[in-house]
Amino acid sequence: MEKKDFEAWLDNISIAFLSLTDLQKNETLDHLISLSGAVQLRHLSNNLEILLKRDFLKLLPLELSFYLLKWLDPQTLLTCCLVSKQWNKVISACTEVWQTACKNLGWQIDDSVQDPLHWKKVYLKAILRMKQLKDHEAFETSSLIGHSARVYALYYKDGLLCTGSDDLSAKLWDVSTGQCIYGIQTHTCAAVKFDEQKLVTGSFDNTVACWEWSSGAKTQHFRGHTGAVFSVDYNDELDILVSGSADFTVKVWALSTGTCLNTLTGHTEWVTKVVLQKCKVKSLMHSPGDYILLSADKYEIKIWPIGREINCKCLRTLSVSEDRSISLQPRLHFDGKYIVCSSALGLYQWDFASYDILRVIKPLDFSNVSLLGFGEIFALLFDNRYLYIMDLRTEKLISRWPLPEYRKSKRGSSFLAGEMSWLNGLNGQNDTGLVFATSMPDHSIHLVLWKEHG
Repeated sequence: MEKKDFEAWLDNISIAFLSLTDLQKNETLDHLISLSGAVQLRHLSNNLEILLKRDFLKLLPLELSFYLLKWLDPQTLLTCCLVSKQWNKVISACTEVWQTACKNLGWQIDDSVQDPLHWKKVYLKAILRMKQLKDHEAFETSSLIGHSARVYALYYKDGLLCTGSDDLSAKLWDVSTGQCIYGIQTHTCAAVKFDEQKLVTGSFDNTVACWEWSSGAKTQHFRGHTGAVFSVDYNDELDILVSGSADFTVKVWALSTGTCLNTLTGHTEWVTKVVLQKCKVKSLMHSPGDYILLSADKYEIKIWPIGREINCKCLRTLSVSEDRSISLQPRLHFDGKYIVCSSALGLYQWDFASYDILRVIKPLDFSNVSLLGFGEIFALLFDNRYLYIMDLRTEKLISRWPLPEYRKSKRGSSFLAGEMSWLNGLNGQNDTGLVFATSMPDHSIHLVLWKEHG
């Protein structure tokens, strides 16, 4: 058949084929296939593969590909990365997908980092760490040995742990190496807090003292309490030190001179915790930047304004039961926005601007669970047997770690949390260092540390 005649015949056949129903078209194709030889069948197979296996990620505009990828879960995306180099390149470049996946895991996101491959790597690191937490494999333990009597006071800051003991000494340890950096002679320590130059101790001898690390010299002695001093806090900018005591009072001192500026009364139980912190929210009673003092006893948390006005009056008293039938655990969290404390009823969170209770978190058995740390994403809790991590978005426990038979203390200062920034969201960098420390019956200090990434 001549080319011209063939083209005319093909046009007529095409017009007739298009007028058929789908069933008639299928029957026509079946008939043509039955009449075809090997050359025609091979030609048909090659062309069908091209028509049916079209790479939509390669053909679509990149923005549209990213939109479609957002509907897939991260695990499916990782599988899709194995399809081809082109798919891996496109999927890895979808920054928003991986950022969202990291956020869902409780990871902090720095939006200034725009390297697409960075966020896929962060997700892979995040999924490994979260699996380790779920499988109870994220931590490791070690011990600090050096005291010869019970260790009652602990304080952690920037990789350094201070311990105060009944052996009339305080030691400063490098947690990463387990080495003792300083050891100085003190009184019996019930509370400690330190910075680069000095150590402040609250004692069972009813006094507070300030010591110089480098020489071990006592630079200031604060006398006036008539009961053991269970908690201390200070601020160099204000030149103020505050102390909570078994004599039911809180004292405000001039840090540099040791002079007692004020004695705050109203507590009817031992004051086991004082916290001096800047306010971060505005209300009728305070503004952002104002210094606030929180003091806690067995049943109440009292809020005091601290700053230029030394003779302050209590702004508010918080409690979880009016009849004092429920006691507070001896741990207190205050970040300038929220106050958090635990009790047998659960974990209470107050809004500092209004003093309203925002929520009460009640795990299945909260009667013996104490608060260690509270953040935007996670909370760190513990009881007599385990250390727990709770996802505050779901209020579910996502991990636990076994604890040894540590020394029990009703007052609660013989255990503490280490690094705290990860409670606001992990980022692949802040899951290092100390998680938890507690004193042991053999006078050693038991440490729980983040395990290095696999």
